[in-house]
Parts: sequence; C-alpha cells; structure tokens
Amino acid sequence: MPKIYKICSASAWHEAEREGVFRGSADDARDGFIHFSSAAQVAETARKHFFGERGLFLIEVDADALGERLRWERSRNDELFPHLYGELDLDAVRAVLNLRARADGTHDIPELAP
Repeated sequence: MPKIYKICSASAWHEAEREGVFRGSADDARDGFIHFSSAAQVAETARKHFFGERGLFLIEVDADALGERLRWERSRNDELFPHLYGELDLDAVRAVLNLRARADGTHDIPELAP
C-alpha cells in the first residue's frame, strides 16, 4: 500500500479527531485540495513550509484508500505531489507521528515508508 504524508498542527489534528474528518489547513482551503507529500518530499516540505514551527504531527495515509479524489499533480520543482480533492476520512490514516522541531528550526524526520 503506497503511503502519503500530511504535516499539520497538533491542534488541527485534534480537531479532526473530534470531528472524525480532516478538512485541511487554511492553505488547503485556499487551494481547493489537501496538500500531501510523498515520503521523499516530506523533509523539503517541512523545511519550506514549517521551518521553526513546533507542535506538529506527520500524518501517514494509505494513498489507495483515497480513490479517485487523490491526484498526483505537478508542483514544486516540477515534481508530482499528491493532492486530495475532498476531506480526509480518518479511516485512511495509518499513523500519527510527532514531528519534533530541532533548535535550528529544522525537524527530525522519521524513516518513512514510500
């Protein structure tokens, strides 16, 4: 099962757990889809969009469980990124990992399954 990853604030994730669905961040709402990254893209996404932020989770999702609402589209550096058009059903979530911030503003990225 291919995996994709979403970085989000702990508060946003706790809200999703209460509601039973993740609707995305303000940036996701603005763009009309929920932004995800492949395992190989997570570190750069964290550096570019979350540098220095604390209280983050890395959400591991079963890409196959998202069906046709998941599209791989060109984005940063002309790479294909996974975009979910619609809400994330929490049944597709395989793990919620703590994304620890380092003193230099970067994050400890765990070893991820592709």
